Amino acid sequence: MKAWILSARFRFQMLYEKTGTLNKKWGIEGEESAEDVSLDEYRFCKKVAYAVNQVCNKTKWESKCLVRALTAQRLLAEKKIESTMYLGCREDNGKMVAHSWIRVGKMYVTGGNGIADGYAVVAKFKSRIKK
Repeated sequence: MKAWILSARFRFQMLYEKTGTLNKKWGIEGEESAEDVSLDEYRFCKKVAYAVNQVCNKTKWESKCLVRALTAQRLLAEKKIESTMYLGCREDNGKMVAHSWIRVGKMYVTGGNGIADGYAVVAKFKSRIKK
């Protein structure tokens, strides 16, 4: 249920807020999370990935990669798990295509490994963890 609510919230923000305002909410720009993650954190990441994909596949609104990444990032941050959100782009049949994905440790939680899929990283955001 929480993933559904968050995905709706992030989609609404994408539609009605300015990009500059949104970027400030996405985390610490230019920084990456550490690669040392516990087994329990990896297990939780797997659950988050499953939940986000199941929910976002069924929403009535568009829940593409950025909505999924933001939703996963928030769910992980609530459990104090640091993540990095990447924004990338590549050329596909003469068109510029954008993509976003989330990494925790060495695991890609949403969006796959964008770099391996040919996307050039144009921005990255380390999640803000409240202590």
